[in-house]
Amino acid sequence: MANNTNDSFKIPASEHPKALEPSILILNLLLSAVGAIIGLELIVRTGVTANTSIVGALFAIILSRIPVKILQKYRSVHSQNLVQTAISGATFSAANCLILPIGIPVVMGRSDLMFPMLVGVLLATLIDATILYKTFDTEMFPAEGPWPPGVAAAETIMAVVEKGKKAMLLLVGIAMGVGGKMVGIPMDLLGVSWFGNFGAMAALGIGSLIIGALKDNAFKFAIGGFSVNIVNNIFGEGFVYSDHSILNYMPHGAMIGAGIIALFQVGRMLFKKEEGSSAAGRFTTSMASMKQALAGGYVAYLVSSLILALITGLMSDMNILMLIIWVVYTAFAAISSELVVGIAAMHSGWFPGFATALIFLLVGMLMGFPAMPLAIMVGFTSATGPAFADMAYDLKCGYMLRGCGTDPELEKEGRKQQYISEMLSFLVAFVVVALLANTYFKQGLYAPVSNTFAVTISAGASAEVAKALLIWAIPGAIIQLVGGHRQLGILFATGLLVGSTINGMTIIVALIIRYFVVRMNKENENILNILGAGSLAGAALHSFFTATLQLGKKS
Repeated sequence: MANNTNDSFKIPASEHPKALEPSILILNLLLSAVGAIIGLELIVRTGVTANTSIVGALFAIILSRIPVKILQKYRSVHSQNLVQTAISGATFSAANCLILPIGIPVVMGRSDLMFPMLVGVLLATLIDATILYKTFDTEMFPAEGPWPPGVAAAETIMAVVEKGKKAMLLLVGIAMGVGGKMVGIPMDLLGVSWFGNFGAMAALGIGSLIIGALKDNAFKFAIGGFSVNIVNNIFGEGFVYSDHSILNYMPHGAMIGAGIIALFQVGRMLFKKEEGSSAAGRFTTSMASMKQALAGGYVAYLVSSLILALITGLMSDMNILMLIIWVVYTAFAAISSELVVGIAAMHSGWFPGFATALIFLLVGMLMGFPAMPLAIMVGFTSATGPAFADMAYDLKCGYMLRGCGTDPELEKEGRKQQYISEMLSFLVAFVVVALLANTYFKQGLYAPVSNTFAVTISAGASAEVAKALLIWAIPGAIIQLVGGHRQLGILFATGLLVGSTINGMTIIVALIIRYFVVRMNKENENILNILGAGSLAGAALHSFFTATLQLGKKS
């Protein structure tokens, strides 16, 4: 997608709003607390995790329009960006990075491990976001990458200020997003397909179609309450997907294969000779800084894993050799998960965070770790990746508002202030979760994925599972290798892990429309970019408010 910008938003780096200014800090802390509570309510009562980058942008815009003197500062898009970043970080971290992982040992009968686990996943979240901050706008994670929710958040903020044709197109896109969501069409995926990487989205669509056909034994989908059956009994009458373990682990095996190749590709990128001090001036962060960040991040994960092992008493469950292997493996799982999740998030706006954590859990089970060390490991790993993706979306939003890197000093200062806002929001989320987690757990309210991890650990692994993972790792690796930098293997496996027929159909139809519309006139690409961003924003807002309105109906 071409990065849109507005020269009127540009200011000297010295004039960029500061995250620690009292007027911004106090409001951000208050809104972060509200955002954290919303995140907790949504994930434990509905299982939904909202697209918080766009919701945060909406909050910031509304604030800036309230006729109160103290809020006039928020008329600046850069102040709005700091508000958006804080709310987004608190909402997302409270739900996905904190209460979800600490629920795993509690579900398994070890409520005494809740607070030690909370400390561990807070460390994981802080490290995760710090690595992203230090690797954003590098060859691996370029600021010019799609990062779809970040684009939608920036386009929404800019359209309110700019008005005119662009605002009208965005409003049309938002209406499309809301309307499509109401009848069951995943308009967020349609929107991303209009400005994300074409090949990556095609891979996501194909993976979604394949898993949808396998699970339904048909090519069918539902729109507006009506079921559309095109083909039934594709794999024969009586075929049931769940009865075939070799197929059940196809998504996980494919992601393992694609992930291994992706890690090799990352390694090759890290060790190749760098041109100039900052990748020939194309990026604001040098490869040397990226290498240092990843190495430092792995060491930080090692130390955090060891601290977690000590405060949770895992030493009593494992001998010294197994404990060392556990610490090294947990740190490896954490950093590998965030890289794979980050790649998927950059290209598609989707990130298979918990599916990826489940994969590392399966491998850990095959390695023979006991139940509680497995629970701690998968909780720690699941806390990495989501914060990485969410903060990247926020930084992408700020990048566009600051002029897409045309002023490197402004970009670095703005990014620094966003980082401070994000870190503070995580600490607020930590306090909120520490105060409220027991209240939820005593009512039997957990994030659904917490139960999934616990059940998986209880079920155990076998040679049959290992065989299935190995078989499906081969095609996943081949697709990733052939796709190169487009990350086709990662996105194909993401489709298999979290996709469905309607998701695949939406992506493929959107890509066909994009192909022919752009072929007719290259300038139509800009129109699709804005409509797509609007559609993603509308879908996110619909999902958020629908889930929020359902809270009172849940017991």
